[in-house]
Amino acid sequence: MTDFEFEINDQQEEKGGGFKRFLKLFSFLIIMIIIGVYFSTGIYQVGASEVALVKRFGKYIRQAGPGIHYHLPYPFESVVKVDIRTLRKIEIGFRTVSVEKMSYQEVKDEALMLTGDNNFALVEAIIQYRVKDPVKFAFSLISPYEVVKFVTESVLRERVAQRDIDAVLTSDRDLIAIESAQRIQKILDDYGVGILVENVKLQDVSPPDQVIAAFDDVNSARQDKEKLINEAMGYQNDAIPKAEGKAQEILNEAMAYKQERILKAQGDTIRFKKVYENYVSNREVTRKRFYIETMEQILPEIKKVVLTGDQNILQFLDLESILKGGETK
Repeated sequence: MTDFEFEINDQQEEKGGGFKRFLKLFSFLIIMIIIGVYFSTGIYQVGASEVALVKRFGKYIRQAGPGIHYHLPYPFESVVKVDIRTLRKIEIGFRTVSVEKMSYQEVKDEALMLTGDNNFALVEAIIQYRVKDPVKFAFSLISPYEVVKFVTESVLRERVAQRDIDAVLTSDRDLIAIESAQRIQKILDDYGVGILVENVKLQDVSPPDQVIAAFDDVNSARQDKEKLINEAMGYQNDAIPKAEGKAQEILNEAMAYKQERILKAQGDTIRFKKVYENYVSNREVTRKRFYIETMEQILPEIKKVVLTGDQNILQFLDLESILKGGETK
């Protein structure tokens, strides 16, 4: 307020215009309070799990961490806070009704998926994710939640359609979750939404109610098959060691018999060499000894007559009666 205005006010007071002066002072005070309140709107606090993104005339200019900060009041500057630590989740095929009561509601339009062999499966899944780039998360898309939900549902349908119903219900559940998480992450990175996929979980996978009885029969048959296979494997695990032990025993006996034959052959060879050496050194004696040994092997099995050196005895010896009646020496 200028000196000129104060002089006018003084003159008005002097003329009895005290009320008007008070009114102006009050108005000035109100304006200052309004201005103070307006500028105080630039004070903001950032939580421990948050970052603040400051925009000036709608354009991102800086980032602020946890604590108390200030920015110019609207419309000059504004702040967007992003929680970067909390693990977020999106439910596909169901919605949680009460966490305390562990109750949920099915959303069959989302859960019903077509398999590769033209069957249907009800797939209920959860995707968990965090914000890895708050700037991209806040400014690249209008609704990151809807984008993540749409991409997750599309990828799950794609992976389920690549497998038959048995694989989806049993063996490939974990593999579907792993492949889906990798594929979703790649798509979100291509979109540049600043989201990190922590994991994808298949909460429940089941056949539709109309065919659940038939699938129960199939599962029962599969369990019987597994039981028979396990029993066969148990018998195999018992029979194979026994057979291997018997085979080893036979092999050991064969090796022992082989060694015995080798040693015997070696002994016969040594004996033959010694006999041959004796024969070479004294052929006449060796020949007679062979003759005697041969006769010893032959004569015990036949009737025999032994004659002395007296040649005249042949004219008196009845060989026919001797051979019939016994042995004469």
